[in-house]
Amino acid sequence: MVALIALFEREGYARVEPPVLQPADVFIDLSGEDIRRRMFVTQDASGAELCLRPEYTIPVCLQHLSRRGARPSGYSYGGPVFRMRPNESGEFLQAGIESIGRSDIAGADAEILGLALEGLSLIGGPAPIVRLGDMGLLHALIDALGVAPAAKRRVIRAIVSGQGLASLSEAEGPAAQEHAGLLAAIEGQAPQAAKAFVEDILSIAGIATVGGRSAGEIAERFLARAANRTVLSNEARQVLERYLTISGDPDQAADAVRLLAKDAGLDLGPAIGLFEERTGFMAARELDVSAFSFAATFARNLDYYTGFIFEVQDPRRSDGKPIVGGGRYDRLLEHLGAESPIPAVGCSFWLDRIVGRP
Repeated sequence: MVALIALFEREGYARVEPPVLQPADVFIDLSGEDIRRRMFVTQDASGAELCLRPEYTIPVCLQHLSRRGARPSGYSYGGPVFRMRPNESGEFLQAGIESIGRSDIAGADAEILGLALEGLSLIGGPAPIVRLGDMGLLHALIDALGVAPAAKRRVIRAIVSGQGLASLSEAEGPAAQEHAGLLAAIEGQAPQAAKAFVEDILSIAGIATVGGRSAGEIAERFLARAANRTVLSNEARQVLERYLTISGDPDQAADAVRLLAKDAGLDLGPAIGLFEERTGFMAARELDVSAFSFAATFARNLDYYTGFIFEVQDPRRSDGKPIVGGGRYDRLLEHLGAESPIPAVGCSFWLDRIVGRP
């Protein structure tokens, strides 16, 4: 870890060490179900929930906002993190870097990946396997298809969870169509607000019970129905399914996405342009782009990633778990209290997997 931190500091990433105890609600709101289920949670004297630091990105971002605001900064870190992992220790060491506030998106992405690979070369080992993805391309495609925001969240969650589009519900038939207006009205609302809305509708209609069910129980059934509505047209589903088959090196992937956009009549020019610009910066850093593998289905299991994502694997490991992972999270700092979005990208090293590989 010492060699890694020294490399990062030489490159302008100042060493920081956020507190081990962190506010639990921040991770529960922003990190997704994967980390939420695996945190070690406790309470302070006032009853507020705290957690042992499950990762570094959110704590580093909170520290950045308290000290630097929107000013660009680079940070490095190294220390213990805590989360339950099947067949692995719940306390383990991570090191990494976060680049916050840089406007040269493609260049910053390439730098983070380049430093990740340079850091691994310091530690030693065989040529790593590099997997690339791009949540920005996926978001741009879904937006170009005109998918509604609530439906978009479901589509992305299905892809990130690895379940794919097959997990989304099919058409529900005439019964669903009869209540389509009400279902559309509550789709995407917060659960309590949606339930109150349905109860109000029933109250206005003078309905207290139906078939022995209370207004609250009826509202719950409507919420369940809204959650399972069909979210994609056949055309949108076909385009997304074709997109999810795209794989290859970055140049091959860009060509395939450009052809898909042309065939579907969609404008993905800015997203593809950023993708290709990033590849150019990688090549300029003398990274072997042709050896990298892009897959449209690849998504990291944290909700805050918004753009470029990557994982690095050690081919000697039998379990396929990454030894480095990272990506871009341009909306995270706004969720943490920034007045507007602040671009950011970073990566973490699983040091226990690098030192103690199976």
